Amino acid sequence: MKRGLPFALLLVLAGCGGDEPKPASNATAASGLEAAAIEAGVIPDPNSTDITGLYARDTDRVCIVPSTTAYRVGVFVDYGDKVSCGGSGTITRVGEKLQLEFDGVEGCSFEARFEGDRIVFPGTLPNACQKLCVQRASMAALDVTRLSESVSEASTLRDGKGKLLCSSGG
Repeated sequence: MKRGLPFALLLVLAGCGGDEPKPASNATAASGLEAAAIEAGVIPDPNSTDITGLYARDTDRVCIVPSTTAYRVGVFVDYGDKVSCGGSGTITRVGEKLQLEFDGVEGCSFEARFEGDRIVFPGTLPNACQKLCVQRASMAALDVTRLSESVSEASTLRDGKGKLLCSSGG
């Protein structure tokens, strides 16, 4: 009886491939995979994760701290040789969408994506956002990963001139 069991299992498994329906598009498969990964705890659920923290990639930095009305955000992008961008503002969240608006720069407002422990800026930003940059620097397509969830660490981020970009009191 034991000898026939592995052979029977192989026959059953061989019949499982067949003509199963395929997903209509890659987007459907990706969202199913993402949902399964979130459920298994492999990746964080962006809808239930707080955005507070310090994010970075190479010399790019983003800080987010809670404030009385929403969140404060600070961004510093450093290309070296005094080619950089930096600014502070407010950020509001709806699901995976982050709406950023920078202080003192009318028209520099845009939507970024929050992916659990990652923030991704769009590839094209409003022209007004260039006022936050020096020379050919840009914040477009900024992609940073969370380093810390600590408000105190996020509050210490400074721009190239030493100005604090996030403060929890705002």
